[in-house]
Amino acid sequence: MDSAELLDILGNENRRRILRLLARRPCYVTEISEYLGVSPKAVIDHLRKLEDAGLIESRTDDQRRKYFSISRNLRLEVSVSPYEFGMKSAYPASANLDVSRWRYLSLNVQLDAEERDAGVDEAETGAESEESDDTEERVADDETVERATTLAEELDELQQLQRELSLAQRWVHGRVADVQDRLGDALDGEEESRLHAEVLSAIAGGEATVGEISRAVEAPEHVVEACLSELADEGLVERDESEEWVLAEE
Repeated sequence: MDSAELLDILGNENRRRILRLLARRPCYVTEISEYLGVSPKAVIDHLRKLEDAGLIESRTDDQRRKYFSISRNLRLEVSVSPYEFGMKSAYPASANLDVSRWRYLSLNVQLDAEERDAGVDEAETGAESEESDDTEERVADDETVERATTLAEELDELQQLQRELSLAQRWVHGRVADVQDRLGDALDGEEESRLHAEVLSAIAGGEATVGEISRAVEAPEHVVEACLSELADEGLVERDESEEWVLAEE
């Protein structure tokens, strides 16, 4: 699907909310309707558009209930600046990519302003010391050419860095999805395993209270509390002396 069409589909808030819900677990129409607070008919219309775009898929269980889930990993990149507007959809890059060999990924993009300005100042000082107007003009022209050449080279390096960062984001996107899948399998593949994985990741990242974890995973606090209770029963998390949640010690 064209990236512009995809952006248009995702421009609807309810469709984005559906995707956030399905990113945690498969749901059927009634569940989604209750979550969004909109009619089942409206939900079905949103689901149809998402399914036509290839973003979600459906399956029917033994009770003939139709479940919907996200069908693939996809990254939509949008660039907006005074010099560029563009968008592209990108699939995860191969996990076998050797990111350590990329030329610009580890480049220090912080400009050495002091060194650059010192060079300019020296050129200006030299120009002022010249007796001839012609010499001053020639020095100024040389300075302009040198500065333009330097900036052109810097722009080229930054554009190549931008391309490598885009590929790196795709690589990380694929790795995150892979690790989340394996973490879900480690949690016995239960229905709520995706949310459990997100909660564990939030705690590993330093979130310690129900409120902090709730904001990190974008789930209601009562849902997070229930999840923490289940994870504690499984021996995966525990409270420390400050009554904050931490990963259980092995």
